Amino acid sequence: MEPAAIPVLHCDAHLVAVAKPPGLAMIPARGEAPADSLHKRLERQLGQRLWVVHRLDRDASGLALFARTAESHRELSLAFEHRRVAKRYVALVLGALAPPRGRIDRPLHEARRGKMRPAEPGEDGAREALTDYAVARRFATGAVTVSEVEARPLTGRQHQLRVHLRSAGVPILFDDVYGRATLEQPALREAPARRLALHALALELPGPAGPLTLECPLAADLQELLAWLERGFTVTATGA
Repeated sequence: MEPAAIPVLHCDAHLVAVAKPPGLAMIPARGEAPADSLHKRLERQLGQRLWVVHRLDRDASGLALFARTAESHRELSLAFEHRRVAKRYVALVLGALAPPRGRIDRPLHEARRGKMRPAEPGEDGAREALTDYAVARRFATGAVTVSEVEARPLTGRQHQLRVHLRSAGVPILFDDVYGRATLEQPALREAPARRLALHALALELPGPAGPLTLECPLAADLQELLAWLERGFTVTATGA
């Protein structure tokens, strides 16, 4: 049986934007059938060849972009490379990120087994990585705080948001690579949606007729997680 259709958020002559569900690899993953990736499923769904423009982690949800022509792929790839694309994500993290608005400027370095880590000062192979953030709300119960963060990565390093937020002392909830402590937190044991709490919310990119803004509503399971936090925790708006 063919899986459920991928929700299409925008489609024009140049690109298609979809709502990526969590748990689905963007491109064929090792040990899995190539046909099971988001890329190949969407090609079958639309009946045409597509080009991958950027990537989201398997367990993340949200806005994923594909080009419909080779020329559009080149143009969009260059826009990402030259930082002409504005990206917005929502992350739920363990801890009170402070100050409530700021920038994480921390170069990253490749680590073992496809991971990334903060680079040491002056380390060879370090790659610039910048993330702006704003804390929208905090949820507290006892000594435990969860923060709802809007993150705007200015660079596009692998696992950038996951490593940056952990390096700031606030790992993303249920990140089984960079935030294992969140999986063991008793106050979160009954939480729904125990997957990487990261969602690609919006992209603003240059287009033939001017800037194009694309948005993806927060995934249903993360909406459920937020509702669970609102019911059981004390909520504080930061005004960020």
